[in-house]
Amino acid sequence: MADRIRQYMAYVDKLIESEDENIDWDEEMRKHLVQIAFFAHERFIHLIVTVLFALLTVITFLYALDNFSIGIGLLLLMLMVLLVPYIKHYFLLENSVQDMYEQYDKMQAKAGHVSFVRQGKYKR
Repeated sequence: MADRIRQYMAYVDKLIESEDENIDWDEEMRKHLVQIAFFAHERFIHLIVTVLFALLTVITFLYALDNFSIGIGLLLLMLMVLLVPYIKHYFLLENSVQDMYEQYDKMQAKAGHVSFVRQGKYKR
């Protein structure tokens, strides 16, 4: 998923930087909104999974405080080790979707539509 996001965002950046006047910006913006929806849905699912995984880790930690055993300790260690990639991947999704919103605003500006970028209200 991470590679797909990076490849797609690179494609859109290249499209925005292009000086080709034959680009149908309305169609490209429509396709971009579809991709934003896909990635936003993926982000939401990963948020749910990450939060539930974090809750499971905390519950296991609290249980381990009273009833520590080697099995519980190993379970806790595995949960903590796996939680890091879950969080990292969620933040990749979150930041990428935010960047896609910015790309969409730039596409609107290229298409000549009124956008936050043109109005000077969008600062990043």
